[in-house]
Amino acid sequence: MESSGAVLADLHPNYLRCPSRNPSSSSSTLLFTHHSSASPSHKLQKQLLLASYQPVFPSPIRRCAPLSDTFRVSGNIELNPASGVLNLGQGLFEGMKAYRKQDGNILLFRPEENALRMRSGAERMCMPSLTVEQFVEAVKATVLANKRWVPPPGKGSLYIRPLLMGSGAVLGVAPAPEYTFLIYVSPVGNYFKEGLAPINLIVEHESHRATPGGTGGVKTIGNYAAVLKAQSAAKAKGYSDVLYLDCVHKKYLEEVSSCNIFVVKGDVISTPAIKGTILPGITRKSIIDVACSQGFQVEERAVDVDELFEADEVFCTGTAVVVSPVGSITYLDKRVSYGEGSSGAVSQKLYSVLTRLQMGLIEDKMDWTMELKPAKAY
Repeated sequence: MESSGAVLADLHPNYLRCPSRNPSSSSSTLLFTHHSSASPSHKLQKQLLLASYQPVFPSPIRRCAPLSDTFRVSGNIELNPASGVLNLGQGLFEGMKAYRKQDGNILLFRPEENALRMRSGAERMCMPSLTVEQFVEAVKATVLANKRWVPPPGKGSLYIRPLLMGSGAVLGVAPAPEYTFLIYVSPVGNYFKEGLAPINLIVEHESHRATPGGTGGVKTIGNYAAVLKAQSAAKAKGYSDVLYLDCVHKKYLEEVSSCNIFVVKGDVISTPAIKGTILPGITRKSIIDVACSQGFQVEERAVDVDELFEADEVFCTGTAVVVSPVGSITYLDKRVSYGEGSSGAVSQKLYSVLTRLQMGLIEDKMDWTMELKPAKAY
């Protein structure tokens, strides 16, 4: 991969390391902005400017000043009340993690996959996007700038949230004239309060997360607001989260609010096929490859909800949860339990292999991790 200076030579820099709520906050931010006009132009502002973007323009990024490594403390970001992200929901985000190794170095896990997914989502949402190289270099720079917030080995990870949004004002229904790309980070532990202990799901049969031809297959911000009502109702009843069905036949599994779903029967692991309504999870993709390497047969297909009652094991995958075993699923008036309160053998095995790889505890034969070496303080 090219050096950060060469890759980001098209961008005028301004990394912003900022406590988001108070001086002791652990969240930091990296900002870029993109302005659209009738002809390419550049301004110097507190954020990194990307040049004029037009639908037929071959690249949304034109040459500006070279990248520098200076950071400044920042607070909240300012948005026009008519911005595209606030009024039209024109925004995308990614989720990824950084892990600290025993030797003090830091590992990123498949960041180029997040870059590719954001570019795919940007095309669907009529937004410009950074190149894969620019995205990855921005992530690396942000993590290194916040290296002190990466937890010790085995004590958690640094969650990384790249965000691309329409920050320009637009009154009509149209793409925003200006875009902001930012990255903020925060140390995290387990996503579910249960940790690796099994979670309890309820199947939602009335509301749906996504529709064919919609945006369910990209990581746009509106997809997550749509699950909040059903998720809140489920949690009020004591469930961990909601499992959604397809909106056409109302019988095929789609995904949990923020996770992909897998069903185990013998040596066969089945997961819903990616057909535009399910997010193509990077952890999902990785678990499929890991499962195949461990001798399992993986099927990507339509999975009927009734198969849950015949399954040996069910588990979820996602950046936040990694692998989360399912202890029970309730559908209508029926409830099925798995594992008698403990994690299933398959989910435990896959979790162990993937997390040990992510943390650098085993050889990365997949070539999935990217190692960062923080500069030593003298």
